Formats: sequence, C-alpha cells, structure tokens
Amino acid sequence: MTAKPIPPLHLYSVPSDPQTPAVPLPKRERPRTAWTADQLMSAHFPEPKWAVPGILAEGVSLLAGPPKVGKSWLSLGLGLAVAAGGQAFDSVPVAGGPVLYLALEDTPRRLQTRMGKLLGGQDAPAGLTLVTECPPFPQGGSEAISGWLDRNPDARMVVIDVFAKMRGQAPQGVSAYDADYVSVGYAKRLADFYGVAVVLVHHVRKAGSDDFLTEVSGTNGIAGAADATLVLKRGRGQADGVLHVTGRDVEEAEYALSFQQASGAWHLLDGPASDHTVGDTRAAILRHVRAHPGAKPKEIADALPDIDADTVRRTCSRMADAGQLTKDGSGRYYPDTSTRTATTPELSQLSDCPVDPPEQQELAGHPQEALSHLSDIPAASENGRH
Repeated sequence: MTAKPIPPLHLYSVPSDPQTPAVPLPKRERPRTAWTADQLMSAHFPEPKWAVPGILAEGVSLLAGPPKVGKSWLSLGLGLAVAAGGQAFDSVPVAGGPVLYLALEDTPRRLQTRMGKLLGGQDAPAGLTLVTECPPFPQGGSEAISGWLDRNPDARMVVIDVFAKMRGQAPQGVSAYDADYVSVGYAKRLADFYGVAVVLVHHVRKAGSDDFLTEVSGTNGIAGAADATLVLKRGRGQADGVLHVTGRDVEEAEYALSFQQASGAWHLLDGPASDHTVGDTRAAILRHVRAHPGAKPKEIADALPDIDADTVRRTCSRMADAGQLTKDGSGRYYPDTSTRTATTPELSQLSDCPVDPPEQQELAGHPQEALSHLSDIPAASENGRH
C-alpha cells in the first residue's frame, strides 16, 4: 500500500474547531478610484488604522537593520503585543486584532523558545498565527496571505520575516529598480485592499550612511514603493538601538530603544533619542541646556557637580562642533534646532494617533481566491563616549 505523500509545509493547516459555525466572509467590492476635483475635496476618508500608534500605520512598512541587531525579536514582540492588545515596546498601547507572522527563517522550536521569553509566563494570544513556510508572492504567496486575511477581517498586521524569502525571482527584461518596485508592490496591494499594516523585515547595506534611507539593501525602488521605512541601528551610549522612522503617514522621528536580554523585548526609552545615543556626560549636558537654554559652561558645571568644569567646557565645544548644541557670540549654549525637530516625541504624544479609529474603507486592490490552507489557521566619563 502506498503511503500518502506529506503535503508541503505551506499547505499544512491546523484543523478548525468543528463546533465553530461557518461565518460568511465579508464581501469586498472594488472601491471608487476616480473623482473630479470637487468630488474628491468633499469626500470623507477615515483616518489610517494604526497597528502601533505613531510608528506602524496601515500600508507597507520596511523594517530594516543589520544582521543580528534584533529585528526578529522586535517584530515578534510587536506581533504578540498587537495580537493580545497590550503595549508595544512596553509603553505604547495598541488595539488588539489578529496578526499573521511569517517566520520564514525560523523553526517551530526556535519560535516557541523566543515566545516563551517574550511572554514571561503570560498566556500566548490565540490571535497570532505563525507560519514557517510560504511560497513567494508570485508563486501563490499573495493568494495564501489573501486567504488568511479574508478569514480574519479584523486583522491588524502581517509580518513577513524575511522579505527576501517572499519576493520571488525578478521579471525578465526589467531594471533592478523596477524589479524591486514590483516585489514590494505585491505586499502593497494586500495592505491597501485589506487596510492592514504589512511589515517587511529586510536588511541594510554593509556600508553605513548619514541618510538611513540609503542604507536599505537594494535599489531605491524598495523604499520608494513602501509607505514607511524603519531602520533599526545599534545605539551608542545608553541605548541598545535607535529606530529611525519616516513615511507617508508617520512623522519622521528617532526612537531610542533598550534590549532586555532576559526577556528578548525591546523597550522604548523616555525622552529624545539624542539623550540616550551619546555618552553620559553629553546626555547630562543636553538635558541641562534643553531645560536652561542660553546656559554658559560654568553654569552647566555648577548644576552638574559630578563633572568637572574643564570637561564641561571641552564637551560643550565638541557638541557644538558636532551640531548637538548651538553656541552664540557670548559663549552661551542652546539646543540645536535640528536636534529639537528630529528628536522623539514624549511617550504620551505617541498615543495621540488614533489607537482604534473607525474602520478603514476598503481600498483599491486585486484580491484573488485563496490557494493555500494557510488561511485555515485560525553611564561613564567623556572619554570614549562621544
């Protein structure tokens, strides 16, 4: 007798609860895509839905960083927080909803170990679906994800870790830019049609850059096709990492993060990122000058008795040269304008974005019939610290 072949892993599904009655799937109609100018100006569009208020909105977000920086820990932690309706980064309240996490470089055992650390004894959320294999977008991946989203109409986020496993082969005869743009376009159509946040975990180039957008691996077509780009870099000073964020619906900002080795969780640090990405001496001076604009080095030294006056004077001069402070003709120091405009909002301001806004009306897209049973799965001295 011939044994039945084992199906591919991406077609394997956990059996549904037989006692759960079948619920008709919501019908998604193609929305309007053309208006006259006066009609468009009088139309009402709901605010974007946020997976993580102020950081991850609906649409495609690239999450890029160097190898072993902690991207997978960060994305899995966000998936758990959103699925459970808890706090992202241990401080930002998020509305709960189903999350699909494609861990395409992990094994079930590794995922179990990581989740065990992140949960710290708490119950695992049933709203998080984890998958370790899925075909590339052009070979059925789009249909697999679409099928899961059809069966989870309240889904808030899809995480693809890593993007390279899903993009598939580049079409023949197209430029590298066009190939990159098309590859992100598959995720973009899903995000726009279903009104969810799709996070593509990606890599950065080996060579660093002052502009974090240019560090994303590949051509500009990848970042250009995405709605937002998040680059996680290793921090200096008191921070373990800095998350640089920019996008169409998110304000450009930098967030200082601390990685907790015991739990594997990334925590958002209070205050501007510049307070945590410099050495202790510079951070103390920055905080004092921000609270007392126009302070002179002697006044700063008097307020910081643990730092000698000569160190304060030299450090202020170096910080002015580095653009972290501004010095006027009388020797007074002020917070640098660019530093003030580029620093992290206070934590309370992150919550100003709607956590649970009205449902997003459906956007243009091209849903296809599900082909996969994937959808059936329910501080120190100044020296060396510049």
